Amino acid sequence: MLAELSAVVITRNAAATLARTLDALDGVGEVVVYDNGSNDDTLDIARRYANVSLHQGEFFGFGPTKRHAVSLARHDWILSLDADEAPDIRLLESLAGWLPGAKEQQVVEVHRENWLLGRPVRHAGWGNDWLVRVFHRRQHNFNDAMVHESVVVSTTAQTLRLNGCLSHLAVTELGQFLDKINRYSGIRARSDTLRVYPVAVIVLKTAFAFLRTYLLQRGCLDGWRGLVIAVANANGVFWKYMKRRVRNL
Repeated sequence: MLAELSAVVITRNAAATLARTLDALDGVGEVVVYDNGSNDDTLDIARRYANVSLHQGEFFGFGPTKRHAVSLARHDWILSLDADEAPDIRLLESLAGWLPGAKEQQVVEVHRENWLLGRPVRHAGWGNDWLVRVFHRRQHNFNDAMVHESVVVSTTAQTLRLNGCLSHLAVTELGQFLDKINRYSGIRARSDTLRVYPVAVIVLKTAFAFLRTYLLQRGCLDGWRGLVIAVANANGVFWKYMKRRVRNL
């Protein structure tokens, strides 16, 4: 159905969700799985699928690692996914209809539906989530961001939106927030581009991150889920700046 498309997924201990992702990609010509240090069943799961091309290597930060994984694909048209995301049938059908006539300058923005413990979140910065996930690698690719990476789109690119969405199992247990906060804040703190602030400024930035998510982005309308996201975002801000500050002592 999508023989000339390469789906690209980077993994690390993704056994809980990877099979769901790869099942949804059964009709895609190639799925590149680039693993960076899994010690669970991720590799065994990936090897079960005939269309998977499995690679292992270092983690260079999210942007550079995804760009490297893209370079391993056989095809130039790329569908980039995380290991906890799965395209629905409507999106795959839309891509199958669009791809034969697609132009290299075109990119596709995909609607991502973000789920927290069995329910999609509509606010708190998680709703109305559109991301460029389909692109021609000769024209576009990921940036160098260590965290919160994105595809660099030229000013001449034509951005399209197709029917369907990605179902994103963002959080299946609350402890994942703590793991992500620790990992992401550590990555950001090692970046020389992150400024070092006085403690008072860090406290203010932390408070603003909570208020922005819970009130300005209306996380309060998502009940306890919105509150959890707001607290997690505030913690992420606090720890990345505190870790950066401590590194400078």
